[in-house]
Amino acid sequence: MTTVNDATYQLLRKHGLTTIFGNPGSNELPFLAAMPEDFRYVLGLHEGVVAGMADGYAQATRRPAMINLHAASGSGNAMGALTNAWYSHTPLVITAGQQVRATIGQEVMLSNVDAASLPRPLVKWSAEPASPRDVVRTLGQAIHTAALEPSGPVYVSIPYDDWAQETGAEEAHLAARTVEHAGELSDGQLADLVAALDAAANPVLVLGPDVDSARGNADAVTLAERLGAPVWVAPSAPRCPFPTTHAAFRGVLPASVDGITRLLAGHDLILVIGAPVFRYHQYEPGEYLPEGASLLHISCDPGEAARAPMGRAVVASIGPALGRLAAAVAPRGGQAEPRVKPALPAQAEQPAGSALPPEAVFDLINSLAPEDTIYVNETTSTVGAFWDRMDMRHPGSYYFPASGGLGFGMPAAVGVQLAEPGRRVVAFIGDGSANYGITALWTAAQYGIPAVFVILNNGTYGALRGFAAKLNALDAPGLDVPGIDFVALAAGYGVDAERADSLEKLRDCFTKAITSSGPSLIEVPISTVSPF
Repeated sequence: MTTVNDATYQLLRKHGLTTIFGNPGSNELPFLAAMPEDFRYVLGLHEGVVAGMADGYAQATRRPAMINLHAASGSGNAMGALTNAWYSHTPLVITAGQQVRATIGQEVMLSNVDAASLPRPLVKWSAEPASPRDVVRTLGQAIHTAALEPSGPVYVSIPYDDWAQETGAEEAHLAARTVEHAGELSDGQLADLVAALDAAANPVLVLGPDVDSARGNADAVTLAERLGAPVWVAPSAPRCPFPTTHAAFRGVLPASVDGITRLLAGHDLILVIGAPVFRYHQYEPGEYLPEGASLLHISCDPGEAARAPMGRAVVASIGPALGRLAAAVAPRGGQAEPRVKPALPAQAEQPAGSALPPEAVFDLINSLAPEDTIYVNETTSTVGAFWDRMDMRHPGSYYFPASGGLGFGMPAAVGVQLAEPGRRVVAFIGDGSANYGITALWTAAQYGIPAVFVILNNGTYGALRGFAAKLNALDAPGLDVPGIDFVALAAGYGVDAERADSLEKLRDCFTKAITSSGPSLIEVPISTVSPF
């Protein structure tokens, strides 16, 4: 006899889903009991942290990751994290324990009422199998749906008495199934795009997270060099699609209509690849395009293509489209002028005990970190300074919360480090952001995950204070978060931690942390800056 439980583990094993992130409740125990020895369970102390760890892990491995949540309450706790996973196209297979089938209609304790509707609209697909015999097939559908372009999170609610039921012979076919995506540019579409680029006098590239892969980054460099075009990263990009050390790199676009239009003025053709057009945030209205400019958009996401307010869009797989485009455009000769990093603020050298400029912190760590370091960034008020100063040469070197939902950074750093044991992860976390995912430190300590957490502490919600200034709301309550000792908090979770209140102390702390075999936290007092 093969049970639903046994068949499910066979299916998960076939698809490489042998790491499960979770926080168990009673509804989940029948699935987790007698877990096969080749599976790994990564425990998080809050479901938002669980989802954040899986998000980072899936983005880094570029494959679906498995999450096990507890009924409706645990799913609700994870919903904030799903806002980031949805907009970063992260393939997550989320399972949630449901009460015994015969009792769901009574709404007994821990029933997930209308379970399939709960996570929408932050998942591509959600379901509760109609019978125990449909559990394994439903999970197979979930795995394939999560992975197909545009990838994203999916959700399956499973009554816990289903796991012990028998399966039939037809389930044997499920583990062997494959589903592939083949959405490539047609020859006509390619010819039209190439003709537009060849005819442009001053094109510019705007690249998004769906370009971030070994092939995508290399083809993006080739395209930029053949066009002699500057390259901007799309606003609020959760990954880095282009080496920041390349001469064509210009930085990350601001998340406002007027801000983008001003920076792209003078270009007659804007080619956006692998990003929405555009993820605006602060409301600064203006013309959507500079005068005399047109926009072309290549996206793997039909929704992104359909909702953009301007330009011509083509929906296609990003990697193949970018590769064919890079090979087909006519080389122009010449290169974009190299970007010069902004000078450090005048107050860069300050006495011990005073706040450090974040630019100086980034410069120091950039000089000390290994060349292939992976950065997770959740210091939303210093995003511009980060992009100005950090060198990222390799694919998979940067992760950021795609929707701005706080609590991503610390858990994602744990997940990325699990996925990339051969590279070191350094997470820059704001003091406001840190409190949303602080329990990720416990997981890092318990599993010996050697991520380095740099807490940039300015005692306030920096990005929020920037918005308050723009909106004439500086008298609003709740802008500051003073009095938090992150060194003490980290020690309580079992993580080595120090406070660095000078660049010399930061140098010592970081040098030690980057070679540690376990997690480390460095708290750095920084000066308050405006994100605008």
